[in-house]
Amino acid sequence: MPAQPNILLVLSDDHGQWSLGCYGNSIVQTPNMDFMGSSGVRFDNAFTPCPVCSPARASLFTGRIPSQHGVHDFLSEDPEFSSHPWLANEIWLPQLLQRAGYQTGLVGKWHCTPDGHNPQPGFDYWVSYDVRQRGWANQYEHSGLFDISVQGQTHTRRGFQSHILAEEALRFLENRDPERPFFLTVGLVDTHYPFADQPTRLVEPYRAVAKTARARPSHLPASGPNAISPADPDEWLAQYYAGVSMIDHQLGTLLDHLEGQRWLDNTLVVYTSDHGHMIGQHGLYGKGNATTPQNFFAESIRVPMLMRWPAGGLTASPLTAPFDHCDLFATLLDAAGAMVTQEEQQQIDTPGQSILPTLRGQPQPWRNYQCCEYGNARMITDLTHKLVRRYAPIVQDFGDEFFDLATDPHETINRIDDAHCAYDIQRLSRQLEAFYARFEIPARAGKRILELPAHNRLEPWRSF
Repeated sequence: MPAQPNILLVLSDDHGQWSLGCYGNSIVQTPNMDFMGSSGVRFDNAFTPCPVCSPARASLFTGRIPSQHGVHDFLSEDPEFSSHPWLANEIWLPQLLQRAGYQTGLVGKWHCTPDGHNPQPGFDYWVSYDVRQRGWANQYEHSGLFDISVQGQTHTRRGFQSHILAEEALRFLENRDPERPFFLTVGLVDTHYPFADQPTRLVEPYRAVAKTARARPSHLPASGPNAISPADPDEWLAQYYAGVSMIDHQLGTLLDHLEGQRWLDNTLVVYTSDHGHMIGQHGLYGKGNATTPQNFFAESIRVPMLMRWPAGGLTASPLTAPFDHCDLFATLLDAAGAMVTQEEQQQIDTPGQSILPTLRGQPQPWRNYQCCEYGNARMITDLTHKLVRRYAPIVQDFGDEFFDLATDPHETINRIDDAHCAYDIQRLSRQLEAFYARFEIPARAGKRILELPAHNRLEPWRSF
């Protein structure tokens, strides 16, 4: 194997697996993602540990599930919520890579903690958002004025946000120490609300072809008006697709730079998203918190996961094994040859596993199921069945769920009380309970969600 690879992690926001060409979408144009999918590894069953941003991102950067690290919903930057020391004692992926000799950088969205202004532990280079002046919009609007934090100093820029961030990512690559490998995370948000203000050249072609399919309404109630009835559904879909294409363009810019510098072959490039998103599927617009109680629909929990590293011996092929952000944490450390002490291993206690041997053609044991959680709800799937367990406080009339995905892939019929499904329900229930009994930290577990600090004003378990 070659020397330590460079690592480029492009981490988008709200990008559902269903909206890439290499995953079968014939409308959206994603040539750079498709290139990665055909020349690298496409994970067909990649999942988020939680279908909302902060917990999912925290899981990727710590290797721990929400019931270990204690973040269960998106973190508000408002002072009443940001004063809690979220993730204060965690060991971060960039810290471990930094110790292994990597020069580390983050450009774009962080949101593992409420503070994106100040550089976070483990990063040598930091470009994120300063939301203190413009608030929420500064982090998510796609064009206009932006206050960005460069090494903790605020700079105001105007333009398309992704262009600004791509320029900062290139600045890191151009100014880095060429004698050291790099780890760079680029966090792009073009697939996040608001679905507006993408470049006309990208939106206009989609307006003619992107028509929102009429879906059977969800059996779960929507969490608010915007989750079921946007003013112009077709325009939202066109803007969402344009956002996908915008991210794809920036990915291509970064790939071109690496290839031009002759760095691409020994760069482990990963493209993924923190979680998925629905644009009309199930009659909904949003992710896990588009409904109350929260949902685990496939469109919310399945994410794109593309990985390419020619010099690392990765076999170019689709992979069907379940894989999530905790596994990605372990895989990146393995690829980097980063040493973790026994004490650190015990503290992290990740359920993730490096899949590098499999990607190099060496068979290894692997699980046949995937767990996911969101606050007081947990899910397990074996890819042909899905079980959802809900814990107190429970929304009246909406309890546990079981779907036979082989006969009902769109999850329209809850068969939790069907006697014919009792065996599979019991089997998955035992696996779910065993997984959380092994890994959860009771004082941080979603089962005790009302005992934990509030993350924001819109938590699904406090909003009814």
